[in-house]
Amino acid sequence: MPPVINKTKCTVCGLCAEICCMDVLKKTEDEHPQIIVRYPNECWHCRACAIDCPTDAIRLRYPLS
Repeated sequence: MPPVINKTKCTVCGLCAEICCMDVLKKTEDEHPQIIVRYPNECWHCRACAIDCPTDAIRLRYPLS
């Protein structure tokens, strides 16, 4: 399951995209940048993005066993 980004909390700093080892998250480079989940099925659930997010805007949904 992919990370879920809370758009109201996200400041689009891009830190999550920088630290994601699987390149799952990306900061867009358009007029109104945002953080998008590019490869949702590639997420390893390492929580690096959620742990390092300065505004606590990312949560992970874990797959059911």
